[in-house]
Amino acid sequence: MRFTMSQQTPGSTTTQAPQGDAFENLSQENRKFAPSPEFAANAVVTAADYAEADADRPAFWAKQARELLTWSKDFSQALDWSAPPFAKWFVGGEINAAYNALDRHVENGHGDRVAIYFEGEPGDTRTYTYAQLTEEVKKAANAFESLGVAKGDRVAVYLPMIPEAVITLLACARIGAIHSVVFGGFSAEALRSRIDDAEAKLVVTADGTYRRGKPSALKPAVDEALSHEGNGDGHTVQNVVVVKRNGQDVDWHEGRDHWWADTVGTASAEHTAVGHDSEHPLFILYTSGTTGKPKGILHTTGGYIAQGAYTHKAVFDLKPETDVYWCTADVGWITGHSYVAYAPLINGATQVMYEGTPDSPHQGRWWEIVEKYKVSILYTAPTAIRTFMKWGKEIPAKSDLSSIRVLGSVGEPINPEAWMWYREVIGGNAGKNGERKETPAPIVDTWWQTETGAQMIAPLPGVTATKPGSAQVPLPGIAVDVVDELGESVPNGSGGYLVIREPWPAMLRGIWGDPERFKETYWSRFETMYFAGDGAKKDEDGDIWLLGRVDDVMNISGHRLSTAEIESALVSHPAVAEAAVVGAADETTGQSVVAFVILRGDAVDTGDAIVQELRNHVSKEIGPIAKPKTILVVPELPKTRSGKIMRRLLKDVAEGREVGDATTLADNTVMAQIAHSLRK
Repeated sequence: MRFTMSQQTPGSTTTQAPQGDAFENLSQENRKFAPSPEFAANAVVTAADYAEADADRPAFWAKQARELLTWSKDFSQALDWSAPPFAKWFVGGEINAAYNALDRHVENGHGDRVAIYFEGEPGDTRTYTYAQLTEEVKKAANAFESLGVAKGDRVAVYLPMIPEAVITLLACARIGAIHSVVFGGFSAEALRSRIDDAEAKLVVTADGTYRRGKPSALKPAVDEALSHEGNGDGHTVQNVVVVKRNGQDVDWHEGRDHWWADTVGTASAEHTAVGHDSEHPLFILYTSGTTGKPKGILHTTGGYIAQGAYTHKAVFDLKPETDVYWCTADVGWITGHSYVAYAPLINGATQVMYEGTPDSPHQGRWWEIVEKYKVSILYTAPTAIRTFMKWGKEIPAKSDLSSIRVLGSVGEPINPEAWMWYREVIGGNAGKNGERKETPAPIVDTWWQTETGAQMIAPLPGVTATKPGSAQVPLPGIAVDVVDELGESVPNGSGGYLVIREPWPAMLRGIWGDPERFKETYWSRFETMYFAGDGAKKDEDGDIWLLGRVDDVMNISGHRLSTAEIESALVSHPAVAEAAVVGAADETTGQSVVAFVILRGDAVDTGDAIVQELRNHVSKEIGPIAKPKTILVVPELPKTRSGKIMRRLLKDVAEGREVGDATTLADNTVMAQIAHSLRK
């Protein structure tokens, strides 16, 4: 495999005759919202960063790494790309992620600043200042070391969204142990496969958590994962530390199991953080899915925290002295690592952490939290926004959301309709009596992945005129492009494959234990560029629009259409709250478009009439080629706990097959509900 450094800049076009779009580019969005003069004048990051980064990317990142982080030993080289695709950033430098997130803020006189406001689902609360959080992390580091965990050992973490999750991750980072967080919604089998692959020595878990007002168990899944019945083989785990969260009864394995209060709670609060090599592994995070061998994405320390800190500051216009930041992602996913456990604390911010679901005990819980803590930056997923749309704007209207000044979106492409709702209803709220802001809060729609480690494409809220539904521009220091089948840049107005042309600091350093799989998965499609499977288009201005996974592309009579575009067109109809589109095998056209839609709370299901209306609406918005052959009105869509729609299950329904494995769904009754609604 040949690797070279491409000199081509993102967004540049080639003079070569176009090869034909990898994707049809049919939908149009022309609305733009410039930053207010006040916001632009006070922005933390200006357009100057783009020019500086374009002149010399590695030098730009070296400057950010030195300004935003405290190094115990300075690095001698910004980037070593001599053995691609394996990059080394900030070579020779030594750094401790936990020291950067905690101790240094206390040493700089910010020990009394609130680090975390924790809100439990039942309504219990805890507040940690930086001084208190530092003390807890030191105790956890001592406790883990007393259980035999040393630098380089792996620690599996199976916890809910409670402060102990962040404390555990930072304690591992402090001692140089490598954490592997397994999302609390995953099965015992999925947990075991991840423990085995990483050869974890310690598991940190809780008795359980709360989900929609009821206790939800976690420890039994750990017991099952570590039992010998599963596959008859032994495992590498020596100890299990258990946080007492909901007080439910648990099975206890004497000698192996330890209560958090008895280990961490009694440990010394004296612990000196030592620097680790910039390339020392920080964590493994397995990409979701239980089929086949788990894919452990490996991130190292220096580059990951440098890009995390910079993007968190730049994209959210962070002012740590005054902002209250809330990222709603679970720590089990990359967003909960980068933008809950690490970047906010490294930047000395105050953040909210919430354990529960948006509708517990009622559908206005999030907005009450925003009002209570005066949240100024809110970062959440389009799935959540569309759910709130479905519930109705009168619910957030009951709360005073005037503190919000920046809104963020993450996890999947956001459709323009949801984007506009988010802007007007959440970003425009200036009080619970119907007061409106003159200029709604800007929205930063961010594209990145578990593999990229940090945000890659996003508007800068004080610089970019935002467009509903578009992540728009690569961040300073990031070289992104959209290319055709041959790897050539497509012209503006065309679609293709989203690639990254140059190494970036937070990039994955490999797949744990499998370097060949890493090369094959991400670097074989275009030999000099990273490609992870997303389609995108450039609009006439050169801004980037994400089209979702390439495997979510349908071939309709020779036209390649993105499911995301058709979903977006459906949701732009006032009767539709959510939509999911799949391509079903069709003898005539190769594939036909089958759409599953959830109607808004105030919409009436008029049977064939609404179906016909929606088909015509898609035809008008995108073109006749995209008109769904079948539209099925359903009560719910099958989603994982992270909010991703399981289109594979819908495809089974569309093609009349027995529905496949639904164990990873947040609500495994959904498919039965869909089947029932289709029988009517």
